[in-house]
Amino acid sequence: MGNLLSTALDMGWPVLALLAGLLVYFQVSISNPDVKKRATFKTFIGMIATVMLFVAIANYKINFFAESRLLPVSLAIITAMTLMMGLYFANLSALFKIGGMMFFVAAFLSGYGNWLPQVEGGFPPPEVKLDFNSMSPQQLADEGEKIIFGGVGQSKVQGAIGKGQCPLCHGFNQGFLSERAPNLWGLPGRLEERLNDPRYHKGKPQDRDTVEKEAFPGAGTAETGQEYIAESHACPNCYVVAGFGVKGTNDKESPMPKIHKPPISLSIGELAAVDTWIYVREGKDAPSYDEIAKSYEKFIPESDRPAQQEEKKDAGGGGGGLLADGSEPVDQIFAKAQCIVCHTIPGIPGATGAVGPKLEEGTNAPLRIKSADYKGTAKTTREYIMESVINPSAYVVKPFADGVMPKIFGQKLSAGAINKIIDYLSQVQTGKEPPKIN
Repeated sequence: MGNLLSTALDMGWPVLALLAGLLVYFQVSISNPDVKKRATFKTFIGMIATVMLFVAIANYKINFFAESRLLPVSLAIITAMTLMMGLYFANLSALFKIGGMMFFVAAFLSGYGNWLPQVEGGFPPPEVKLDFNSMSPQQLADEGEKIIFGGVGQSKVQGAIGKGQCPLCHGFNQGFLSERAPNLWGLPGRLEERLNDPRYHKGKPQDRDTVEKEAFPGAGTAETGQEYIAESHACPNCYVVAGFGVKGTNDKESPMPKIHKPPISLSIGELAAVDTWIYVREGKDAPSYDEIAKSYEKFIPESDRPAQQEEKKDAGGGGGGLLADGSEPVDQIFAKAQCIVCHTIPGIPGATGAVGPKLEEGTNAPLRIKSADYKGTAKTTREYIMESVINPSAYVVKPFADGVMPKIFGQKLSAGAINKIIDYLSQVQTGKEPPKIN
């Protein structure tokens, strides 16, 4: 208020007040008592309106570049002023009331716009290349934790996820039950066991009965523990841990994508950082960067290696990055968010997961909303799908367990990406042709 008064004073409204006072004196001097009273009262109303006008202008001047969202107050004050003037100046009443209603509408729209969450624009942060080869094991491990979980220390945070998207399927803590992919705690100690599994067919890729026998023709199989990790990332279909294959394939096909390819596209440097963290976090000595890089070069041909320009600090960390920004076709959005790993989605290639319910929401959503077991807040199909994405625990479809679906998609998918998901799923109905992908 002090700022408003000082600003108003600077604008010289005392001069107008003096003029108004002279006007009062003039009006009081009128001989007719009734006329004098009306004139005095109207002059008083005029003085109040003048003060309100200057306060409104002062508020506008102070808050134009501020973040207080008080600009609509100016319009509200002017609205009140014009409506008040319309009550006491009969000759101009219609004009003041029309103006008041216009200012009221403007104040409402401006207030609503200021109430919405504001996004500050600006230039993106500078892109900084990371030289993984020159990092110490601990520095590499820190970058690996950023890639997996979004930041250093985030591995202990429930639901944290980074560019690599690994926590969507894998568990990383001791004793944690993983339903979609093996728990990676203790992995360094299990590597020899995996290599010696008869189903792995070490040195004999032609004997494998999986959908892919080698990462590429002539790649062969892993000979060391680190090569096993590299092959698992580059060719997850080459060997599937028992019980974690795509449902109905008898563990011949893995639901895991090749993470050196889109949509994840980790470079060899980023993959080396991830692997180093897997060793270091358990107090194990990690292979050198060169050893890890060489293991990936065995299973990823040069033409398939992500360009080194992607090894940027912000891309590597991935903490604040989106999985999808909404510019992609909806099938790519489902793939980037890894929905296809857990759900069967009619019309979406590769979406054959059985960890979560089949997504025929055009049919399912209205029935679930009407169900006596439904405790969510959605009233329409679109609202139900939005609720399922943003807050999956609001209603859990039986017999699936709560807590399996991550609760991070409200932060990791843009509004445009979520809207495309809603548009698509709301059209998917049981027994009908799925909508076109766009």
